Amino acid sequence: MERWATFDCYGTLIDWNGGIRRELARVFGEDHADDKLARYHELEPELQADGTRSYREVLTEAMRGLGAPQNEEDALGIAIAEVNALGATLQAQRLGALEATALLRTVIAEIDAAIFAFDSERKLRLVNREGARLLGQPIERLLGRGAETLGLEVYLRDDAPRTLDLARDGRMARWEVRRREFRQDGLPHQLLVLTDVGHVLREEERLAWQRIVRVLSHEINNSLAPIKSIARSLQRVLKREPRAPDWEQEALHGLNVIEGRSGSLSRFLQAYARLAQLPKPMLRPVDVEGWVGRVVELEERVAVVLCPGPSTTVLADRDQLDQLLINLVRNAVDAAADTGGGVRVSWTSDETTVVVLVEDEGPGLADTANLFVPFFTTKPEGTGIGLALSRQIAEAHGGTLVLENRVDRAGASARLRLPLRQAAQA
Repeated sequence: MERWATFDCYGTLIDWNGGIRRELARVFGEDHADDKLARYHELEPELQADGTRSYREVLTEAMRGLGAPQNEEDALGIAIAEVNALGATLQAQRLGALEATALLRTVIAEIDAAIFAFDSERKLRLVNREGARLLGQPIERLLGRGAETLGLEVYLRDDAPRTLDLARDGRMARWEVRRREFRQDGLPHQLLVLTDVGHVLREEERLAWQRIVRVLSHEINNSLAPIKSIARSLQRVLKREPRAPDWEQEALHGLNVIEGRSGSLSRFLQAYARLAQLPKPMLRPVDVEGWVGRVVELEERVAVVLCPGPSTTVLADRDQLDQLLINLVRNAVDAAADTGGGVRVSWTSDETTVVVLVEDEGPGLADTANLFVPFFTTKPEGTGIGLALSRQIAEAHGGTLVLENRVDRAGASARLRLPLRQAAQA
């Protein structure tokens, strides 16, 4: 059946009368179409008078009254019902698409990231308010301009940098740059999203300073409080008349305590300086077997079991790796000493990474949340620096350090993962 109904942009049927005439011309012939249409309009009100018939029933009865064959009555009724349903579906889909588009435009306008869309010729086709604010021009003056004139062409390349420093509200801000490709009307486009990460970094910096001040205040007060108390006691001893027979012994004891607390405070500050001033790694080829074996031999309290892995070389700072592994082995031996268990060191590797595993048979980790918090320690003589420094060294080499309780038995394991790609390139 030919197309005989016409819809507007919202899916609404607008040429019903013309469609009926074309169908009548098909069934009865062009010469009789106008007469049949006039008769149809006479029959339609009578058939709809009681309001109980559907459009399909009205059309079927009208066609029968006009003398159409039975099969033609059914065909027209079915076709009109299907077209009516199709019109409703198209209208619903059209409205849904319009609502989705409106929602997307609202989100793009309100989001606090700068969004730019460029066509295949790198002309700007879409920009939100944040993007216009970043470039300092109204949206209508930006649309249609080339990426090069906007200073954004370099960020549309495959090797584009991932960060950008631009002034915002009179100050320099750091932006994270993300690029994605999409197609519109069958043509390639590029979406550029710039997110201001400066305020996030500043908030992290503020929180870091708060933690540092809190730790420093705690440690300094822990040392100064007893020093102040003992100094007052010594003042009373020296001012007492007559002095007690054992005043010299009491004074020496107080001075020894002051010396011990000041020494502890000095060691703490040295450890802090060491953590804060870790030098950049001096990368050289390091044989993993020689490195691990050398560190294991340094431990004399417990016979550490060494399980050799494949011959592997990493590009790293040997001294820093020594310090990292010494800390891990020492912690493992300290833990194993509490239970009389053993310690094992092994390593594995694949095409991209080497993994060094230090396992102990100690009591396990009680507080995993604070393992890498600087100056946090559960050891009476600990500084809380070892693990924090070890993770900092691992990350400086592009690796990771993970500590967790063992699942096969009691104890803990430290898993150091280092990349091999740099060594392969060297």
